[in-house]
Amino acid sequence: MNETSRSPVYYDGKLPLWTKVGFGICDLGGNLFFTMMGFYLLFFMTDLVGLAAGLAGTALMLGKIWDAVTDPTVGYLSDRTRTRWGRRRPYMFVGSLLLFIMMIVMFSKPSYSGQWQLFAWAAITYCLLCTVYTLVNIPYGALTPELTRDYNERTVLNAFRMSSAVVGTLLGAGLVLPIVSMPDDPVAGWQLAGAVMGAIMMVTGLITVFTVKEPRHGEAPPPQNIFKSYAQVLGMKAFLTCLIPWTLHITGITIIQGALLYYFVYLYGDEMGFQLALVALLVSAMIFIPVWTVISKRIGKKLSYNSGMLILTASVLVFFFIGHRVPMETSYLIMAVAGFGFATQYVMPYAIVPDVVEYDYAENGVRREGVFYGLWTFTSKVGQALAIALSGWTLSAFGYVPDLPQTELALLGIRLLCGPIPAVFFFAGIIILSFYPITRDRYEEILKKIALRDAN
Repeated sequence: MNETSRSPVYYDGKLPLWTKVGFGICDLGGNLFFTMMGFYLLFFMTDLVGLAAGLAGTALMLGKIWDAVTDPTVGYLSDRTRTRWGRRRPYMFVGSLLLFIMMIVMFSKPSYSGQWQLFAWAAITYCLLCTVYTLVNIPYGALTPELTRDYNERTVLNAFRMSSAVVGTLLGAGLVLPIVSMPDDPVAGWQLAGAVMGAIMMVTGLITVFTVKEPRHGEAPPPQNIFKSYAQVLGMKAFLTCLIPWTLHITGITIIQGALLYYFVYLYGDEMGFQLALVALLVSAMIFIPVWTVISKRIGKKLSYNSGMLILTASVLVFFFIGHRVPMETSYLIMAVAGFGFATQYVMPYAIVPDVVEYDYAENGVRREGVFYGLWTFTSKVGQALAIALSGWTLSAFGYVPDLPQTELALLGIRLLCGPIPAVFFFAGIIILSFYPITRDRYEEILKKIALRDAN
């Protein structure tokens, strides 16, 4: 067999505990980043920086579009990188250090106040921040299928990863606003929050760099047209039927993330209540991640994923219809139920895509994890860009004005962003995922085919 196409050397049997923990912890910082961008950045832009909601949404959309372009590029390059430290970790090392710096810059208020100046600053700074995050996130995701081929062990590995992710989201939910309130000046408070959260992201990324050993690879494969490589991957039904639902779900979740703080500030009049509701959501998700891991072994990854997203869809619709009519404390219960379903979003997508990577290798004899994970994050960033822009445009269209009592129309716009709008994205993803073809039995056939290929 040609050295360039040889399958990497995997761990045998179950992964060591230290590998699971060391691998998983990077997503603590990754989801802390996701939380900061999703829950706070739009609010920071409109209510502290003073950028109009429509312009803020558009600036952040441009950043996400740029981010979507860099993701496949980094994935393609990491597939072809060969160093003594591996293919992925050199990128993660550099990205972790730069991420700390850019988080401070992102949450620092500029000295100028012109709307177009602020718009340019927001778009450029966010593009740079997303670029350095890509250096961490894409190579990190591409490590998953390289560590183990075992169908169930991948679910367990990703359960460790997503448990850390929930902790990261909890830190973002529970620490950001208290840190912001520590200095007397809210501008200094947001900069301090950016520094603290950026430091956590840097440290968790470096822990993974220094604790996880990458499998051995042969020489880099010969250069291939990057567009042809991505076109081949996008032509696979198995990939599309999990990629599109993932993107739709991320879009809906990002919409809710951006709107929840507005909901608690302007409908409940209690900013700190947002933190308690978020904690209820995330603690519930953390509790049920291992439950869904067990359930998936019985009913499969696809059915588990769809069941969880149906629960989440029902929860946000209930919140839309009754959330503003009941005491704020009732929202905590709704969030806890939503967390039961939301837990599947943490585990199942990341357990599904490595199976598709193996399917591609079985069929085509090429290992291109970076291509898959580049596209995986590319489409999620497109979804996030759409979500952020849609949120800003909706707030603007419904007459939202920062720091003032909102009209009934503006409050309706906020409620729509927390209910029916994301529910449409969730339900569309559920329908498409139902056509995903790789079951446990099909995966065993894929492994047999790989074994025959590697033996020749």
